[in-house]
Amino acid sequence: MKLNVRWSCLLCLVLIGIAIEGVQCKVVQFIFGDSLSDVGNNMYLSKSLAQANLPFYGIDFGNGLPNGRFTNGRTVADIIGDSTGLPRPPAFLDPSLTEDVILESGVNYASGGGGILNQTGGYFIQKFSLWKQIELFRGTKELITNKLGKQATDKFIGEANFVVALGSNDFINNYLMPVYGDSWKYNDQTFVQYLMETLQNQLLVLHNLGARKLMVFGLGPMGCIPLQRVLSTTGQCQERANKLAISFNKAASQLLAGLDSRLPNASFKFGDAYDVVDNVIRNPKNYGFDNADSPCCSFGRIRPALTCLPASTLCSDRSKYVFWDEYHPSDGANQLIANELIKKFGFLGGGNSSAAVPAPESAIAPSPDGE
Repeated sequence: MKLNVRWSCLLCLVLIGIAIEGVQCKVVQFIFGDSLSDVGNNMYLSKSLAQANLPFYGIDFGNGLPNGRFTNGRTVADIIGDSTGLPRPPAFLDPSLTEDVILESGVNYASGGGGILNQTGGYFIQKFSLWKQIELFRGTKELITNKLGKQATDKFIGEANFVVALGSNDFINNYLMPVYGDSWKYNDQTFVQYLMETLQNQLLVLHNLGARKLMVFGLGPMGCIPLQRVLSTTGQCQERANKLAISFNKAASQLLAGLDSRLPNASFKFGDAYDVVDNVIRNPKNYGFDNADSPCCSFGRIRPALTCLPASTLCSDRSKYVFWDEYHPSDGANQLIANELIKKFGFLGGGNSSAAVPAPESAIAPSPDGE
């Protein structure tokens, strides 16, 4: 069964819903990830140093207030979900989350600073690793089972869309930092192998818990994020980090292809937008951007500014910047990434989502103190 057919069926189910023992259940998303997908979990982790809970995060989303997303607008998962008609799942730690909300919208477990490995991002103090996120999902399934029963829950979980989007922190906030033991315990090749072995075990656990429609997002050119540039001696992209991202994507693609071929009744797929993002960074004006090497939100010449704060200075036009802060893409860049992944995964026949998903209403800085 090809992916297009499977996801066409999924989209039909989104429209008609699934009647489960008197409860109208939609096809929903369960999202596992890091700060690129976090929609508020870290806001409720009081000791976490990885936060997006202050202005100007979220300035182009909804009411413009911080909402836990590490960007000015939408995440890639937001955009893909909108494009495929799936509801946006709330953060697992959102106090309003209930069984009925889960049945209606799913859950987002993503956590800023999280990685495939438990030790990744340890200096952030609090974050959910992928293993922890899977543990939380196990609890979610038990909660739904208590409400619906095993058979109905298995059907609900089996029709859900699972997204796994982690890996960059395992390099940037682990392997490439000498304070972590992994940096001297492994070399580039063996560390990627270690990640793949761990990721395979995690995906098999998700399959055992009922995941049947699962997508893994690959890595972009992480050596070109503003933080990596400013830490280099030349201000250019750090090619070692980029090569590691390419190696990760190649290995993950092979891993998912193997799982997809041998796991029963499952569609496990991999997609990345590395080439598109790399081209955007190297030729930003071809895509409507003016800046692809520095963050829109910064402390001016004081670099690196590891987060965006009320005292930060915003660029004059946020729609012209590829990067929002030192780590994370802007809403506009996320739209391009999402468009590419939609094509890779075959959603909506590979159509362009930009017509269906509106961009932020305003990307102009609210005050004249920009660049």
